[in-house]
Amino acid sequence: MESNCISLMLLLTVLGALVSGLETASGIPGIPGSHGVPGMSGKDGRDGPKGAKGGPGPSVSAGGLEESGDKGDPGIMGPIGKRGHRGPPGIKGDSGIMGVIGEKGKSGDYKSTLKSAFSAKRGVFVYPPRDIPIKFTDILSNDQNHYDSSTGKFTCRISGYYYFVYHATADNNLCVNMNKNGETITSFCSHGDFVQVNSGGLVLHLQVSDKVWLEATVYNALMGQRNHDSVFSGFLLFPD
Repeated sequence: MESNCISLMLLLTVLGALVSGLETASGIPGIPGSHGVPGMSGKDGRDGPKGAKGGPGPSVSAGGLEESGDKGDPGIMGPIGKRGHRGPPGIKGDSGIMGVIGEKGKSGDYKSTLKSAFSAKRGVFVYPPRDIPIKFTDILSNDQNHYDSSTGKFTCRISGYYYFVYHATADNNLCVNMNKNGETITSFCSHGDFVQVNSGGLVLHLQVSDKVWLEATVYNALMGQRNHDSVFSGFLLFPD
């Protein structure tokens, strides 16, 4: 009972003080409240005006430079550029050292050179039969015996290019065919009832065993007598 009275008196005292504080606008400070929740950050402000240009900085001596770093890896090779203009010729260099002299070659032998040549004349005054080889029976030269006077044919023993020519005296119309292996290669003709000279020649490529001869046609007035000779010749120009 006594404790209740004391509590009541204290309560009355506090109330009286409160009333008195309200009347005088001053009172006992209250207990501070707890901190509130932090507010949101504000937005950045506007940029300020541009400042004045600063003065040059102090110079750095070479000794104050930082050391160079390690060399980097090579980059990827770029595309090949266009070819430039040709430069001026350089100065002629010194002569090189003379090489070693080679061994002396063997002596040549002109007699071993490939040869083939003949020349023969007709030895009778009888017109030759038509369409068969004309026989030039009087041999003027035939060291290799490649011409056969008994047949009137030349036989190739060395493959290569040959030149054949004939000079014929005729006292009438004459046509002479040059024949190779039975095929007429070319014809030479002259016409007239008087003594005249008929001639012709050509180059032929022959293989070994090819044969060449002359044949008369229906115009066969070919002579073969002293001072009216008819000659057939041929020789190798160069071998294959």
